[in-house]
Amino acid sequence: MNIERLAIPDVILLTPPRFADARGFFSETFNAARWREAGIEGDFLQDNHSFSAQRFTLRGLHCQIAPAIQGKLVRCVRGAIFDVAVDLRVGSPSYGRHVSAVLSAENWSQLWIPGGFLHGFCTLEPDSEVIYKVTAPYDRAAERGVIWNDPMLAIPWPAPAEAVVLSDKDRVLPPLAEVTPWFRAGG
Repeated sequence: MNIERLAIPDVILLTPPRFADARGFFSETFNAARWREAGIEGDFLQDNHSFSAQRFTLRGLHCQIAPAIQGKLVRCVRGAIFDVAVDLRVGSPSYGRHVSAVLSAENWSQLWIPGGFLHGFCTLEPDSEVIYKVTAPYDRAAERGVIWNDPMLAIPWPAPAEAVVLSDKDRVLPPLAEVTPWFRAGG
């Protein structure tokens, strides 16, 4: 398995091997012991699967606060996405900064996003499917978010703003400057 720590080292890009033959391929996409060795801690409690029919569908930027803080292990099994993690841990040297990676069915990479980060993605192809494991179940009361195009975050989304497809909920999220701190570094 290829393991790469990104510019924010707590966010990890993992690419498990695929073993191909005439039938297709086999890949071990999750192994608790191996992922723990790679620095991914926490027990996964829920799997989520999203399908986006249109190119430039943008989901995010979302997180969950205590008591339901989620770490996420994200992979794209059909199509491709531009996946983003934003550090929201006040006191972290990378607070307010983001890292990104392209995840696709072709490159087979996965992104580990620990708790304390916003997460969002933009589909690069139509009919993209994303599967992600989370360390806490969905909790509507703990759900929070920041507007996708916040100039303070300066995320270089791969879609023109007028082409982005958003949910009504994501369209009205506040900018980071208007939210109270949700996370602290080291805790």
